[in-house]
Amino acid sequence: MSTPKSLGYYFPAEFAAHKATWLSWPHKEASWPGKIDTIFPSYVAFIKTLVRFEDVNINVADAAMQQSATAMLVAAGVEMQRVHFFIHPTNDAWCRDHGPAFLLNRNDPSKKAIVDWNYNAWGNKYPPFDLDDVIPTKIGAALNLEVFNPGIIMEGGSVDFNGAGTVITSTACLLNPNRNPHLSQQQIEQYLMDYYGQDQVLWVDEGIVGDDTDGHIDDTVRFVNEDTVITVVEENPGDENYELLQHNLKQLQAMRLLNGKQLNIVEIPMPDPVIWEDQMLPASYANFYIANNQVVVPTYRSDKDQQVMDIIGQCFPGREVVGIDSTDIIWGLGSFHCLSQQEPDVKDAGILRDFE
Repeated sequence: MSTPKSLGYYFPAEFAAHKATWLSWPHKEASWPGKIDTIFPSYVAFIKTLVRFEDVNINVADAAMQQSATAMLVAAGVEMQRVHFFIHPTNDAWCRDHGPAFLLNRNDPSKKAIVDWNYNAWGNKYPPFDLDDVIPTKIGAALNLEVFNPGIIMEGGSVDFNGAGTVITSTACLLNPNRNPHLSQQQIEQYLMDYYGQDQVLWVDEGIVGDDTDGHIDDTVRFVNEDTVITVVEENPGDENYELLQHNLKQLQAMRLLNGKQLNIVEIPMPDPVIWEDQMLPASYANFYIANNQVVVPTYRSDKDQQVMDIIGQCFPGREVVGIDSTDIIWGLGSFHCLSQQEPDVKDAGILRDFE
C-alpha cells in the first residue's frame, strides 16, 4: 500500500502559513472538575487573537452548542466572519490529539490530505473516546480530502516538526505500552516517517510532572525554525522536574540534524509551580501555539511570564507574542497548543514564513 510519504505528502512545520486553526468546543466538565466555566474567558481570548490573521474552525456537538458558543464569542467582540462551525460531536476539547494531521504535497502544491491516527485518550485513561477517534475522518469528508489510516495510536501533541524532514518526540509517550505495545521503537519511527513524510526522528526521554499524556513533546521541546528548538528547564534543583529536564537538555545537546548540524537550543524556565487541590499541574510555557503573525503563549500569573514571552519573541522576529492567562485552563492538564490543530495553507506550500 502506498504511504503518504511515497505519494509526496509531508506534515509542514507549525510556523509555516496556516489556512485555519481547528478547535473542539470545551464541554466535558470532568476535564475541568468544578472549574469549566472559568476557562472560557481565556479560551475566547485565544479565538479572538487567532481570527485577526486566520480562520478558526470549531467542532461542536449540535446547533445548541453552536448557539451557546456564538453568543459567548459575539459578547467578547470576536470577528465572527472568520469563525466556522462544524457539527462534529466530540468527547473532549483536546483537538491537538484527536484532530486531523493535515498534509501537503511536494509534487502538487494544490493537494492536501489528512492522517487519521487511532486515538485512545492517552492510553485509555478517559473513556469514552469514540467520538474523538473519528474526528479526522469527519473533517476529511467535510473538506473533501483524502484520509490515510495508519491503524496505530498517535497524538498530535506527541510530535513536533522542523519543516525540513525532522520530527521530535519522546520515548516516555510513544514507547509507553498503553499506546502500541506490539511495536518496537524502530517500527514506530517508520510509521512517523511514512505517514508524516519525514526523514529523521529525534527522541528525548522525559515529560514533565503532572502530564497525564505520559510526556508529550509540546510541553518540553518545540521547533521554532529548521535548526532551533525552545526547551523548558527547571531552575529549582529541588523541584521534581529539575533532573528530568536536565536529562532532556543533555540529549538535545548531543543531537544532530540531517545536515549534520547541532541544534540551536534556547532555554526557557518552567513557571512557578501551579497546584490545584494538592495536584501539581503540567504548566509549561512550551505549550505555545504558533499562529499566522503571532505566537500565543500560556501565562500562569508568574513573575517569569514576561521574561519567557520576551525570549519567545526573540525566536520569532516579526511575529507578535500574545500572552493569555492559562491558570484555569491548565486544570484540564493542557493549554493552548493541546487545544488547537493547524491546517496549513496550500498557497504557501513548503514556504517557511517568519513574517519578517
